[in-house]
Amino acid sequence: MTDTVRTHLRVRASELVGRNWLNTGGKSLDLESLRGKIVLLDFWTFCCINCLHVLDELRPLEQQYSDVLVTVGVHSPKFEHEADPVALAAAVERYEIRHPVLDDPELETWKAYTARAWPTLVVIDPEGYIVAHLSGEGHADGLAVLIPELIAEHEAKGTLHRGSGPYVAPEPTSGTLRFPGKALYLPAGRGVGSATEAGSWLVTDTGHHRLVELSTDFQTVLATYGSGEKGHTDGTAAAARFNEPQGLVLLPAEVAAETGYDVVIADSVNHRLRGLSLADGTVRTLAGNGVQRLLETGPARVDEEGAAYGARLEPDPLAVSLSSPWDVVWSAKLQAVVVAMAGVHQIFSFEPTSGAVKIIAGNGLEGLLDGPAAEAWFAQSSGLAEDADGNIWVADSETSALRKLVIDDAGSIIVESAVGKGLFDFGFRDGPAPEARLQHPLGVTVLPDGSVAIADTYNGAVRRFDPATGTVSTLARGLSEPSDVIVDHTQVAGTEPLLVVVEANKHQLVYVPIPKEAQQVDEGAAQTHRPKSPVAPGLLELAVRFTAPTGQKLDDRWGDPTQLKISSTPPELLVSGGGTSVGLQRTLELSSDVPEGVLHITARAAACDGPEDADGEIPDHAACHLYQQDWGIPVLLQADGDTELVLDLRGMD
Repeated sequence: MTDTVRTHLRVRASELVGRNWLNTGGKSLDLESLRGKIVLLDFWTFCCINCLHVLDELRPLEQQYSDVLVTVGVHSPKFEHEADPVALAAAVERYEIRHPVLDDPELETWKAYTARAWPTLVVIDPEGYIVAHLSGEGHADGLAVLIPELIAEHEAKGTLHRGSGPYVAPEPTSGTLRFPGKALYLPAGRGVGSATEAGSWLVTDTGHHRLVELSTDFQTVLATYGSGEKGHTDGTAAAARFNEPQGLVLLPAEVAAETGYDVVIADSVNHRLRGLSLADGTVRTLAGNGVQRLLETGPARVDEEGAAYGARLEPDPLAVSLSSPWDVVWSAKLQAVVVAMAGVHQIFSFEPTSGAVKIIAGNGLEGLLDGPAAEAWFAQSSGLAEDADGNIWVADSETSALRKLVIDDAGSIIVESAVGKGLFDFGFRDGPAPEARLQHPLGVTVLPDGSVAIADTYNGAVRRFDPATGTVSTLARGLSEPSDVIVDHTQVAGTEPLLVVVEANKHQLVYVPIPKEAQQVDEGAAQTHRPKSPVAPGLLELAVRFTAPTGQKLDDRWGDPTQLKISSTPPELLVSGGGTSVGLQRTLELSSDVPEGVLHITARAAACDGPEDADGEIPDHAACHLYQQDWGIPVLLQADGDTELVLDLRGMD
């Protein structure tokens, strides 16, 4: 990139305005105090899986350039709960964020920088000017090129100041568990606790990067699996390493005997499925190459629809790319482990005996859309449970929805929604399911009577959906971010039924009774607090800006390497211009009969590393990268609204 390109529009960065600062030792920061540093603003919200991916992408850059680069996390909340400063502080600790964080609950800084999606990155040079707007994931390689360019430029000008940054580490939380994710009951005969008739509970101790087996008092530690150090290592219980493990499932005894392992673990940040043998505590990798599915290596192209549903993705399960597997459950009908692949908004399956990994539902678009599995939309699915009919219930967190995979005897799947309206609708409301609202649920279980209990995480509650009556009620509230809920399998006949709840932000498991009479709560329905873009009915010119990083070239070996997918909610909003096609520009036609709605836009671009060969072509061995962002743009139709919409996938100023 040349200085001419970068200085074409010298836009001064807006001041950082919010309610409070975290990770600064109580000090407030402003851009003047950061002058001389390269500043990277990371607009994020702690519910967003893509934002969590970006946190991990940035860590190596923050370490490498610690004397010149200051990352500032601008927390701009999507859900009401995320605006709670206590919840934000817990999230900053949970995700081990080691840079200053600005609490921006009113989205003041978000609006000043015209952010339109989570995550959004803005690069500010040492003189205080904006040099790049980046949306979505996968920008680490581009930043690794841009940052040295800025260092060289501003060292030459004398405007770069080296030295330590403003980050101040908070006091860490201590205890047996740290932000536990999911739990699994191990009956007598399985696990260390099998010596007792009561069995034991296996918990993903997510914040400590390990598994812990507890007795039924939830206090006595029977065994630990994993060293507690973040990483990826197979082997003995003491040597194995995980990275924020989440969901667990116990395989049927006959399958475990055939495969040699008992438990399948969703190792979320490692983007892998792991297997645990309870007999000797050994851990092995079952599926996943550790490369997040969004980013690809080798020749990359933008496929029209991706792999066929139900087709094996790779002959070798260790060669397939996964993306933040969050929960797992055994499906008797499919004879496979069903996986909530939160990072790509899809449902996968893994067959332990053959090692086959398949996509079974979701086309990768983020949102709420029912129908045949290949056409359905999900949004960061995070909890799974099987019912007596062999159907799979899904806690679809970003749509605050309860979904269901209806599986017939031939294995065909239809997706249905029981509770939930869309990406930006949430609340705390019981009653008839169409009017009921949840807030970012992460866990789900099926009760003995066939109703479904939901860990309604951001409402701090356990809710119940009754399929017989089509109604929602509240079983318990006042919990601290419950991330999972399980039926207690140790209850004595004749006693009141209990649930086991993983209370993540209190770092514990608790017993919760199922009341004979559930509560009816109505604290209202809400929508995400985001500004609506005023647009005019009729023709709307859409352009997505993308500039390949220095040293990369658009991968045109199979045609145009860019792609747009466009749809709308409600569908009637979009008269024409929807669908999938190549290119990053499109003319849309918006209806004059729809007052407001949401444009769903997915942009992709594939680029490969240079240098080019003698013929100017990309060599076959070049590392290639897929850049992608999903936008949900709330729009308000008005006569004097905009007739153009410009979005940044990788926009350079």
